[in-house]
Amino acid sequence: MELFEERIFELIEESPIKGLKEIIDAATKHLSNCTDTETTHEVLWHTCLLIDNVMQAYHLDLNVEELPEPNSSINITCNSLQRYLESVSKAVEIQVTHLNIEDIKRKYTQKLKSGFAYEFSQGDYDRIQILVNELRDYISKSDLIDEGHKHRLLKRLERLQSELHKRTADLDRFWGLVGDAGVVLGKFGTDVKPLVDRVKEITNIVWNTQKRAEELPSETPNPMLEATATDESL
Repeated sequence: MELFEERIFELIEESPIKGLKEIIDAATKHLSNCTDTETTHEVLWHTCLLIDNVMQAYHLDLNVEELPEPNSSINITCNSLQRYLESVSKAVEIQVTHLNIEDIKRKYTQKLKSGFAYEFSQGDYDRIQILVNELRDYISKSDLIDEGHKHRLLKRLERLQSELHKRTADLDRFWGLVGDAGVVLGKFGTDVKPLVDRVKEITNIVWNTQKRAEELPSETPNPMLEATATDESL
């Protein structure tokens, strides 16, 4: 039974909470079309197990009921699963509202010059664009990186580039890229040096921008690069 489109799994990687919302919406639509208890039972199990997997994989603490155990009675099991689904749905709605509020705040912070934001110089902004394009080209042509990992890296770069502005309220997308590069380095070592070198250059630009915005001493080292250097020396 294929209940969930591939785009939902891509959204889960980008935003687990919003991904859960899409899972619940898709399941609700399927459940409304169920005409017998057995189909309802199957849809509920697929949905609730996927929800439970997402919460565990991304360490989401939504303070909801535990996933129920199967019962010899299908009707009792369906009722238990339905209560679980409703519990998760309410918790997710609250979290999605918080995320939407943060998105709105970020949007207006970027528009209002008086709001705090990180601002790239034109030269740094242009250089990041070049480096991201080089990364996309390198990853697309790489024979080392497996297709699944290649797809995730390209999606992250696509999202980063689509949201890249000279003035931005946060730098989270960039630090997420550093984490991905660390995973690739751990798997493939110096064979992916061109990728790692470009990510390091992006990281240096981002860190210098962050230091300026937060008025840190110019000699303050980048903790992310320091950690990477330590890992490589082990």
